[in-house]
Amino acid sequence: MTTTVYGLKNCDTCRKATRWLDRFQVPYTFVDYREQKPSPETLIDWAAQAGGFPALINRSSTTWRQLPENRKAADSEAEWKLLLREYPQLVKRPVLVSADGVMTQGFSDNGFKQRFGVGA
Repeated sequence: MTTTVYGLKNCDTCRKATRWLDRFQVPYTFVDYREQKPSPETLIDWAAQAGGFPALINRSSTTWRQLPENRKAADSEAEWKLLLREYPQLVKRPVLVSADGVMTQGFSDNGFKQRFGVGA
């Protein structure tokens, strides 16, 4: 079962995650979502699995902090989709989607061990 890792090539956390996957020989495909922006349907699916669009956002990012307040106050699905298509780097990284469509965000050694059932 192949996993798709969505992130940014220059993101330290994404690099840690892909090094972990390489070390434990977990097959994956990496997608840089600055180059291949997620579709609106994908963003809706991720938001549903994360618990809403606000849960997808990395609020400690420089990009988020530099946004005008009115952009941070998105309150409709359409506004969130537009914001995340314009600034894909706002999504917490990495986003992992397994072949069965299950999505998780972020990286931790223990979290990955549990998710992939390896290295215990």
